[in-house]
Amino acid sequence: MRTRYAMFASLILFCAAPARAENTSGPIAPERTEGDAGDDTRPATPRRRPAPEVPPPPSAPEPQPPVPVTEEPLGFTGVRRPPESLPPVEQVPVPDRWRIGFPTHERYGPQYPGEYPYTRGRWWDPYDLNALKGDYPLLGQHTFVDLTLQSDTLVEGHRVPVPAGVSAERANSEQFFGKGQQLAVNQDFRVTFELFHGDAGFKPRDWELRASPVFNVNYLATRETGLVNIDVRRGTDRVDGHVAFQELFADWKLADVSPYYDVVDLRAGIQDFVSDFRGFVFADSEPGLKLDGNYASNRYQWNLAFFRQLEKDTNSGLNTIFKDRRQNVAIANVFRQDTIWPGYTAQLSVHYNGDDASRHFDENGFLVRPANVGDSRPHDIRVGYLGWAGDGHIGRINVDHAVFEAIGRDSHNPIAGRAVDLNAQMAAVEVSYDRDWLRFKGSFFWASGDRNPTDGTARGFDAVFDDPLFAGGPFSFWQRQGIKLTDTNVNLTSPFSLLPSLRSSKNEGQANFVNPGLFLYNAGLSGKLTPKLFCELNVNYIRFQETGPLQLVLLQRRIGHEAGVDYSLGLRYRPLLIDNIILVAGLAGFTPLGGFQDIYGARTLWQAFTAATLTF
Repeated sequence: MRTRYAMFASLILFCAAPARAENTSGPIAPERTEGDAGDDTRPATPRRRPAPEVPPPPSAPEPQPPVPVTEEPLGFTGVRRPPESLPPVEQVPVPDRWRIGFPTHERYGPQYPGEYPYTRGRWWDPYDLNALKGDYPLLGQHTFVDLTLQSDTLVEGHRVPVPAGVSAERANSEQFFGKGQQLAVNQDFRVTFELFHGDAGFKPRDWELRASPVFNVNYLATRETGLVNIDVRRGTDRVDGHVAFQELFADWKLADVSPYYDVVDLRAGIQDFVSDFRGFVFADSEPGLKLDGNYASNRYQWNLAFFRQLEKDTNSGLNTIFKDRRQNVAIANVFRQDTIWPGYTAQLSVHYNGDDASRHFDENGFLVRPANVGDSRPHDIRVGYLGWAGDGHIGRINVDHAVFEAIGRDSHNPIAGRAVDLNAQMAAVEVSYDRDWLRFKGSFFWASGDRNPTDGTARGFDAVFDDPLFAGGPFSFWQRQGIKLTDTNVNLTSPFSLLPSLRSSKNEGQANFVNPGLFLYNAGLSGKLTPKLFCELNVNYIRFQETGPLQLVLLQRRIGHEAGVDYSLGLRYRPLLIDNIILVAGLAGFTPLGGFQDIYGARTLWQAFTAATLTF
């Protein structure tokens, strides 16, 4: 078969060769003569047709000018501005999607100003788009900056029991108690700078750096010497200032643990932390490490924290600049939402407070550590707290509660005059009911007291650093004022604390578990009188659980259990319906009853204050 195919192909080629020679156009090659070199009988190679002419390339178009950009971004974009012009092409890449321009549009025309869907922002405008408020990235497409400026102004007048002292301000001041009227002015300027990475409106931030310096100026005017400073020659008033860092930390998202934005975070540096719902045990801003996270679509939240406490400035209450307090605090807690009842969140917590022995005088020259009472020897405190708390509602009833047990040891309590074991308890509950714009509430607070101060077991409850929002909070006279125990340098109550702990200072002193404890019964009413105005009324009946520690410290044979009645009114006004301007006013009185009268007399005490918070 192959042989036949080859013979057929050869026959076709043989017949086609003469035809190609006859059809060849052009001159015929000359015949070769005998003897020519390279005698070749093959036919001559025909010439190819010339290639067609290539048309000339089209001329280049005339250059067009750049297209000016007439649409601007809606807000203040910072140092990175959008381009002023674009190349004259149909498609242009836009690498910065945040700064795309929008046309100017007035929905109803200039005769109806104010209703614009595309409102232009300015650098001084925190409400509309602004690069200073985290609306435009500073670096790349996901790194933002948020600048917050805040001014807190407080003016407060009050009357508290104070001693006349051995060097009285006025001649012929033979009475033990002096003039207790005082005027305090406090001004804080706070600057918060945040640099963070991630689209925080949709998911947790990847990392964050934050710094919050606070600049403070404070003034105190009294009517007796020995109050503003231990040196009576300093007079009766004082002006002071302080600079502090209340926040200075870095935060990293370590891992995503579910597709529902459940994460694990690590935060290192000076940071705010409140260990329970109402701040009964620890609520402070201190340097430390905190590992936190959530799980199951945020149904569970947990915290592991360790803090190394800083010394506090005496007159402002702010942190000092990295002055070590020699106190360690460790906290672990876990929250679970919708526990048993939908809308009810339960919390379990463990606290540890290790406060080493030290000697410290405050900025005004008073000894605060150890407390200047009893034998006043430096001592170590090691105490742990076990707690269960809850917050939320059960049906229509709002419920908030907390129970804590404190167990530990004090190497030498100055009131007991010996080492003591610590075993104290605390319980609080608030029940409220909402009716339209009003909330009716009732509260109860109990802190155990020490019946026998010298038996070797201290049973009076004290916190690490409390700042409770309970039974009136900052509007309550009992909580807001620090009442000094006469003839001592310890306080019956410290400012912004419910506990009659007999500490030298909540900010700079050590916890004291030899104290009288108390019962507090509260009835309150709160409501929104208007969308801008909030009002709160509270009445508290307070009595000491035990009076043995008071009798021992004051060397009094008899002190009653009833402390007094505290009644307060608080108003909070937001003229812009947002928190950029908040005006607060409070008025409170305290009517002493038997036990308080045995210590301080029957004179009614009072406080009145106003505060303004401006935020950019």
